[in-house]
Amino acid sequence: MRSGMVAVVGRPNVGKSTLVNHLVGHKVSIVAPKPQTTRQRVQGVLNFEGAQIVFVDTPGLHHGGKTALNRYMNEAAAAAFIDVDIILHVVDAGRWTAEDDAVLQRVKAAQTPTLLVANKVDCFQDKEQLLPLIAELSARHDYAGIVPVSAMKGANCDALCREIVARLPEGPQYYPDGQYSDHGLEFAVVEAVRERLIRELGQELPYSLTVTLEALERGDDLLKASAVIWVEREGQKKIVIGKDGEMLKRVGSAARRALEHQTRQRVFLKLWVRVKSGWTDDPATLKRFGYE
Repeated sequence: MRSGMVAVVGRPNVGKSTLVNHLVGHKVSIVAPKPQTTRQRVQGVLNFEGAQIVFVDTPGLHHGGKTALNRYMNEAAAAAFIDVDIILHVVDAGRWTAEDDAVLQRVKAAQTPTLLVANKVDCFQDKEQLLPLIAELSARHDYAGIVPVSAMKGANCDALCREIVARLPEGPQYYPDGQYSDHGLEFAVVEAVRERLIRELGQELPYSLTVTLEALERGDDLLKASAVIWVEREGQKKIVIGKDGEMLKRVGSAARRALEHQTRQRVFLKLWVRVKSGWTDDPATLKRFGYE
C-alpha cells in the first residue's frame, strides 16, 4: 500500500485545520475565526483508495509574537517540514502576504514535494477570476501541483487527496483502521473548552489562556471531566468567569455539547479558572501545561 506523512503548513488563519478536519472526516483540530487557534501539531489519519495519509496539522507560522509560547508554536510548525513525504502549502487564494513569503522560504529549503493548496475559492463568484491568481501563484515556486479547494465546503478535496496519493511512497499502515488522530480523549476535552473560550472572548484574551485537564472518568454512558482554565492576571479571570458566572457557564455548556456530539455520550464537565502570572513566557510552565 501507499502511505506517508503530509505536513499541512501555512500562515495563520488560511484554513489549515478546517481543511484537515474535512479531509479526515472527523474533528481532529479545533477551529475558530482567529489566528493561532492551533498551538500544537496534530495528526489526522485518512484511509483513501487503498492508501493511508497522515496529515500533520500545524500552528500557523507567524511574525510579531515574542513570548515563549509564540516561539514554541513557530518551532512546532517548523519541525513539521522535517521527515515528511509531502508538504501542503495552504494559502488564501485571494490574498498573499509577507507571512506567506516566509512560509514559502521554508518550503523551498525543505526540498520536499509540495502541493500548493489555494483555499477559500468559494469566495469567488466568478471562477474565471481564479485563473490569473493561479497563474500568479504558480510563478512563485515550482510546486508539484496547484489544487484550488474550499475547505469550508469540501469542494475539490477528493481531487486533492488523489494528488497526494499519487505522490506517496509504498509504506506501512501507520494507524489501525478506525483511529483518526494521534491524540486521545484528554486532548479533545481541553481543546473543546479552549475552542469555546476563543469563540466567546475578545480579540486578545484567548492568547493569554490555556486549559489543562484535572480529572477524566469514562463510563459506559457518562463521561466525567474537570479542567482548569489558566490566565495570566486577575482581571482576565474575572472576564472568563463573567458576571454571576455567566461566561463560564456559557463556555462550559457549549464545550459539553461539543463533547457529547463527539463522544456520543452524556458529559458532565466542571471548570475552574486560575491565575498563573506570565505563563506564556515561562518555559517550565509551558512544559507543565503540555507545550513540549
